Amino acid sequence: MSTSTQLFDYFLPSEHIAQQSVEPRDHSRLLVLDRLTGEMHHHHFFEIEKELRAGDLLVLNDTKVFKARLHGWIGQRKVEVFLLRPQEENFWHVLLKPGRKVHVGDQIDFDGLSGRILTKKQDGTAQIKINGSVSDVFHFADLHGEVPIPPYVGHMPDSSEAYQTTYARSVGSVAAPTAGFHFTERLIADLKKKGIAFAFVTLHVGLGTFRPIKTETIEQHEMHAEFVEISSETAQYVNEAKQHGRRVIAVGTTTVRALEGAALASFSSFEKDGKKRYLPEQGFIQDVNLFIAPGFTFRILDGLITNFHLPKSTLLVLVSAFAGREHTLASYKEAIRLGYRFYSFGDAMMIRSGKETYQDI
Repeated sequence: MSTSTQLFDYFLPSEHIAQQSVEPRDHSRLLVLDRLTGEMHHHHFFEIEKELRAGDLLVLNDTKVFKARLHGWIGQRKVEVFLLRPQEENFWHVLLKPGRKVHVGDQIDFDGLSGRILTKKQDGTAQIKINGSVSDVFHFADLHGEVPIPPYVGHMPDSSEAYQTTYARSVGSVAAPTAGFHFTERLIADLKKKGIAFAFVTLHVGLGTFRPIKTETIEQHEMHAEFVEISSETAQYVNEAKQHGRRVIAVGTTTVRALEGAALASFSSFEKDGKKRYLPEQGFIQDVNLFIAPGFTFRILDGLITNFHLPKSTLLVLVSAFAGREHTLASYKEAIRLGYRFYSFGDAMMIRSGKETYQDI
């Protein structure tokens, strides 16, 4: 049975689209949604400790955005190259603009680098070969590229740090895992003092995250793969939390896909010899193209901290899979009514179940 993409649509007045983060970032608003009852209440984000308890494990995506938007020339024609991800040494998966006027075999000249278009696909992506190593390209992009801010943001941030989390460290994303924006260094320190544990995964955000659903049904949508790395240390933290009945709360939808994708790819069966299996003890390094939609069985997730997402996006579908479509859209309607700020620089929501009980430590 197919599911219409229209079921995940809603209307957002443009004045609700945040153009920059509030300062300090942890002063954004927080809508808390009970995924079982649909009950909602409201805080500021720095009050999130009221929704957490000692022993909870917050898992965050430590990926770092690089300046992925480059400008080059094909002869006398200017072309924009959006670097999505390296495929192997010298080869890159990219978006080209204007794509229709660019052809296989064309050479693109940058200021110090050059590339040749090897393939083009129907979905608008292309493969190019650049005369420099991956580290060379990252260095060049850092000097000459632009931060690839979302199209609904009207101006470039004053600094690239405005589009990074405070804990970003692994370079490779073309978009930020924006649910993490709300965590300031002070808030993280305060939560740790209260017994909240933190762990990190890496998912380099690419097309899989930000490409909209353009098909009539969600089942027809092609999910692009993104690179995921989970250390053995993080795997141990997650496994121990699950085994001892402590909550694992993902910060951001990218973290959800990293955790659930790793669990699903590693173990075909949720249980073996009467024991539940979560993440592989040795960690996980692999591409993941998991599309989480209603009906998905979550193995890891007990709670989710996330922003408000675009209509008909894979991210909204994921949130609906965890909280239920009706509860999710009702919370969005309430957030709009109360003047919440939406999208990358906007406010946050936390989804959890008030009726679940967990063993204290």
